[in-house]
Amino acid sequence: MKPGFLIILFSWLFTVTLQASASEIPNDTTYIFLKDYGLYKTRKNNAIKHFYKALEDLKTDQPKVLVFSTGTYHFYPDDCKTKVYFQANTLNAGPKVCAFHFENIKNLVIDGRGSHLIFHQEMQPFTFDNCENITLKNVSIDWEQPFIAQAEVLRATDLYIDIALNPRETPYHLEEGKIYFDVGNGRTNEWKKTLEFDRNGRFIVPHTGDNPCLGEDWEAYTAEATMPGIVRLHFNFKRKPQIGNFLIMQHATPTHAGIFISESENIAIENTRLHHAAGSGILAQYSKNLEFDRYQAVPNRSKIRYFGGGFNGLRVVNCQGKVWVNYCTFEGLVNEPVHVYGISVHVDEVISGNEVKCSYLDKQSEIQNWARPGDVVSFIGRNSDSSSETYTIKTVTAIDKEHFSLQFEQAVPNNLNAGDVIENLSWTPDLTIRNSNFKSSRASGIVLATPGKVLIENNTFESSGSAILIAGDANTSLKTGGVIDVSISGNIFTSLCNSSTYRYNEAVISINPVIPALNDNTPGYHQNISIQHNQIDPFDYPLLYALSAEGLSFKGNTITRNYDFSPFHNRLYTFSLEYCKQIDIIGNKLSDDVLGRNIYLKRTPENELKTDMESIFIFEKY
Repeated sequence: MKPGFLIILFSWLFTVTLQASASEIPNDTTYIFLKDYGLYKTRKNNAIKHFYKALEDLKTDQPKVLVFSTGTYHFYPDDCKTKVYFQANTLNAGPKVCAFHFENIKNLVIDGRGSHLIFHQEMQPFTFDNCENITLKNVSIDWEQPFIAQAEVLRATDLYIDIALNPRETPYHLEEGKIYFDVGNGRTNEWKKTLEFDRNGRFIVPHTGDNPCLGEDWEAYTAEATMPGIVRLHFNFKRKPQIGNFLIMQHATPTHAGIFISESENIAIENTRLHHAAGSGILAQYSKNLEFDRYQAVPNRSKIRYFGGGFNGLRVVNCQGKVWVNYCTFEGLVNEPVHVYGISVHVDEVISGNEVKCSYLDKQSEIQNWARPGDVVSFIGRNSDSSSETYTIKTVTAIDKEHFSLQFEQAVPNNLNAGDVIENLSWTPDLTIRNSNFKSSRASGIVLATPGKVLIENNTFESSGSAILIAGDANTSLKTGGVIDVSISGNIFTSLCNSSTYRYNEAVISINPVIPALNDNTPGYHQNISIQHNQIDPFDYPLLYALSAEGLSFKGNTITRNYDFSPFHNRLYTFSLEYCKQIDIIGNKLSDDVLGRNIYLKRTPENELKTDMESIFIFEKY
């Protein structure tokens, strides 16, 4: 091919690309440059005041782009807007301190152009409240002094452990032999929980997890400062951390999200890196159509941090429409990277044939506008399963801050009792998670409980608990109904999966609702789950655990034994099926050394299982 032709071809392609890109931006788009409002690189000065100068110019409905000049900017609580928000899994005492607060804004792109936004004290970097058609892109978010401490293990003996802390990044002091971390405004938090990360591999050390990684009764330590930044913890710790590893010391309670999306529609977070937050990295609730593309909730490696993102990477609660997660990365989180579910409410009293009195499950589940007239709900029995029947809300009447009544178009079920739960089906999304990397974090990689269509494909999982936990029930903090359409395909599950023990994390993939009164006639709580064409490299026995699943397919997967770690789980079965129906385990390739190569059936009739495995079957009598 002649060089001249290549030049013409590339020129044509470049022109077509520019034309395509230009066509995505309406001709009437307004560009608003924050530098024109006085925003320049700052450290001691609070940069937020310059944003509020520009805010009035964002309140038109025409398309607009808010542009940062590339740089590093610092933000402090002073001069920030404050507003009361009730946020899921968050301490809801007092108003939230909101830095970039967008309310009733439409058709806006926020382009950070690679800027670094540094926050100080407890605050919420971005809030989108009743917004529509918003894109946030090309920014990184971090804290000068994070709400998690990190300590390097210098020495570990039977009498004490020496650790090194960075007092500039996480100021601390000793009081009556205990470590307290300073969080601003004269407030301090005591050290509460600990994770241990491997220095070289940057993963949670296996066999630790929610078992205290320093052993039982570790709180009985006595702290002594031996030199600046070095603390000696006196105690015969029942488990010794490895010298050179890092202890992630949790002391704070989630108070603010990193990015909060509420009552909004068509919100996209693109090419955004979140290194820390005072709560969930991204919290979205009562919003519709959300896209997360190249979002990273990861440690700031330039500061040699092993903890990353917020407490969670992404929490989606009572949303609807479509939720897309694509080319995202989650690492070093102290809770699950992705959690998609709906918050339900308690039935306190059946007032009449079509009216019930309700209350929130707990203080962290009080969220605004739980239901609206026209919403469709279902009832979840406290001792059995979720109902397939649906009911339409006619009116919602507030009683007080914690209670309200719901009147329905139809009569409520005769067997509805106080203590049962109501799930709002109108606020449950379809979920797609693709091409993403779930590196080592505490517990499950993905926790999901949505009756929408779920597609999880072409991801890599290295989570220290279950890679995927399908949950739901009316008895624990999860309190949601079952899934009805889940496809898990083309993923890689590494040996790091299920390397520690956590509640509900029974295997690499766990289907685990909490139902205390199952019987042989109970329909499957979770239905129509397909697990196909994945690569799984377990070092231990438990590969798949399913409780009360109906229509579960495990086909065409490749399972290869890994020897990175020593087996330790008490569950000595490759597949565990309890109270299950219509199960297919067919066409999988298991290496000869895979542990167990067996199927455990509990209250699951043999004729409900189709399999070509020639392995040992273990039955608990039906």
